[in-house]
Amino acid sequence: MTPDTPTNPERIFLDGKTFIPAEQLPIPEWPCVVSERPQPTLTAKDDDLFLVTDTMGNISGCSLNDGNPSMGLFCCDTRFLSRLELQIEGRSPVLLSSTAEKGFSLSVLCTNPKIEERLRAETVGIRREIVLNGALFEEIEVANYSTTTVSFELTLSFDADFVDLFEVRGYDRDKQGRLLRLAEPIPEEGTFFAPDGVAPVQTQPPESLTLAYQGLDGLVMESRIQFQHRQPDYFKGYTAVWRLELASHETQKLGYRMNMFTNNTSSSTVSAAFTLGQAKAAELMEEQHWVQQITRISSDKSIFNRVIERAEQDMYLLRQSFGKYKTVSAGVPWFSALFGRDSLITASQTLMLNSQIAKETLMLLAAYQGKNEDDWREEELGKILHELRLGEMARCQEIPHTPYYGTVDATPLWLMLYAEYYAWTHDGETLEQLWPNALAAMEWIDRNTKQTGYLTYYRKSKRGLDNQGWKDSGDCIVDRKGELANGPIALCEVQAYVYAAKMRLAEIARMKKRLDLSDRWQEEARNLKVRFNRDFWIEDQDFCALALDGNGKQVESITSNPGHCLHLGIFTPEKAYSVAERLRAPDMFNGWGIRTLSSLSPAYNPMGYHVGSVWPHDNALIAMGLRSLGLIDQALELFQGLFDMTQQQPYQRPPELFCGYERNGDNAPVHYPVACTPQAWATGSIFQLLQMIVNLVPDAQNNCLRIIDPALPESINRLSLHNLRVGPTILDLEFERSGSTTACRVAKKRGNLRVVIEA
Repeated sequence: MTPDTPTNPERIFLDGKTFIPAEQLPIPEWPCVVSERPQPTLTAKDDDLFLVTDTMGNISGCSLNDGNPSMGLFCCDTRFLSRLELQIEGRSPVLLSSTAEKGFSLSVLCTNPKIEERLRAETVGIRREIVLNGALFEEIEVANYSTTTVSFELTLSFDADFVDLFEVRGYDRDKQGRLLRLAEPIPEEGTFFAPDGVAPVQTQPPESLTLAYQGLDGLVMESRIQFQHRQPDYFKGYTAVWRLELASHETQKLGYRMNMFTNNTSSSTVSAAFTLGQAKAAELMEEQHWVQQITRISSDKSIFNRVIERAEQDMYLLRQSFGKYKTVSAGVPWFSALFGRDSLITASQTLMLNSQIAKETLMLLAAYQGKNEDDWREEELGKILHELRLGEMARCQEIPHTPYYGTVDATPLWLMLYAEYYAWTHDGETLEQLWPNALAAMEWIDRNTKQTGYLTYYRKSKRGLDNQGWKDSGDCIVDRKGELANGPIALCEVQAYVYAAKMRLAEIARMKKRLDLSDRWQEEARNLKVRFNRDFWIEDQDFCALALDGNGKQVESITSNPGHCLHLGIFTPEKAYSVAERLRAPDMFNGWGIRTLSSLSPAYNPMGYHVGSVWPHDNALIAMGLRSLGLIDQALELFQGLFDMTQQQPYQRPPELFCGYERNGDNAPVHYPVACTPQAWATGSIFQLLQMIVNLVPDAQNNCLRIIDPALPESINRLSLHNLRVGPTILDLEFERSGSTTACRVAKKRGNLRVVIEA
């Protein structure tokens, strides 16, 4: 043992293993290379695992304050790997290329720097491949491209801090659990061990390493690293060291598999493969199965097809298991979790792609529907959750996300999706199964609109959100002077969601012979529409207020929020057209998309999260609204701006948001510093925009699909939809543009669906 190790350290016996608190067992460590500023990253995801590394494939930050704080391997809101650093002779390799194109894997090609006089620069080729499949797998191929034999040490340094994702995001904790290390010593070069009375013998390096942590709740989390191919020659702390000697043009392969455990049970819901090759094959097979189930969309333009293919792949990657259901997590890295609003909007956006996403989202959120009154979690009877977290801080009740219900819009959005899903599928079994949940959701809305007539929010939990609409940052609900509004807040778009929910549920109630509910909900919706057009309309601006504050006063700033109302029917026609025209004014439309807040507002900041940035999903909803008003050219202009932006992004992947700076000439869209990518409703916006241009109106109950005045943008001449499902029918549609006219034909149909094409 090292000289500093206590003679009789505290020993902890857990799950048949002996651990020592890490602070009692000093671990010699390889030097850590840390950058002073966040670096570009690579991201991989597989179900409930996600990995963020630098472009070398390394995780080199040694603490929460070093490097890029989002880097690491995460599962269940816990960082199971906080350091993964490849070095050659104690130095960082030189990067040649890297990519995360596949989504579930990373590929890195690098070489050696010059190392004294014994190893010329760019002599050794190092190829790293990292794959996620219920565990982390890495294989490293090291090749000697010189004409002579070379010798050097290659090292991999590991560490795991097991911090909660909320800590990574900056939340403070009063207390933390303790890091543990296995009591058995890790032999270093030349180290000898012997029990009492036995002659010393030199031990062999172990075939695995274990990093562990005991949380405040008593749960023990472990990262178990098993080496494959060639075992390390020795260890220095938790740095594995290989002494490599390569003949000219010889290649050697190293590797390992890292599994995560919580109380000796796999932390991931995915069954892990044994080798990297098996993991990659399993991922490719599952992805291929996904592709066979979805609507395949293609055009005559390759760059456009790359955007679509990326969106299809990202929607597959973002799916995540929660018990027996699978829905889309909101985004990597911060929101790889179950969300109410985000999952519901994404499921609605992708009904044309795959209605199964919507079904499982509805079922999963119904299972968590509020059953109690709990101010800490802001849970109420019938309410749909906002966010579910599984990390230590949630388990220890340091945050209320078990789940947390602080959202005002998820409940009406659930009702809207419930009706939309039925229109696409005519799935009567699911409709009937979830009817009690729909009634409970509507009753929650009615209870919460009883006092003011509008659905409002006001924070009850001390660790909850101040703002509980889709713009949920603390500085976004501002008046025309840029001053913060006081709650309870009634957001304009939320009232439109309530209106749409009541109108759509009234139709379902009538179908179910519940005429009492149908008539009541229709009447309530009509009354809401009258009051809304009176109370929310800013006469001198000829625009809709962002919200009403706690005194019923208009929050008069010009924002994108009223754009969500356009396709839901709550505006009178003249007010809808006025909103549509104002949204396209230069202070709102920046050439790529519509800003969240007017650039004329005192609170405007093009880099602000919700006060001047541009969000793809926000714009896709506005484009749907423009289309519903017959403003096709305006909708197509928005479509084109968003696709132009997406084509310039890494991997042609739309970001969660980007900065609101003006588009001028050939300038590129300006990245928002910490945007999630991939992100669910940004990805979903691609399919919603495609739905907008072809304008499909499903009515599976009446065995009909209407296609109303389809319109391809000038950048596309042909668009095909293959394997589109409406009810039990599967069909292929072909769209072709000639001048300003777009024709549609049914290329193939399996089923008796009536397709009505309306010009």
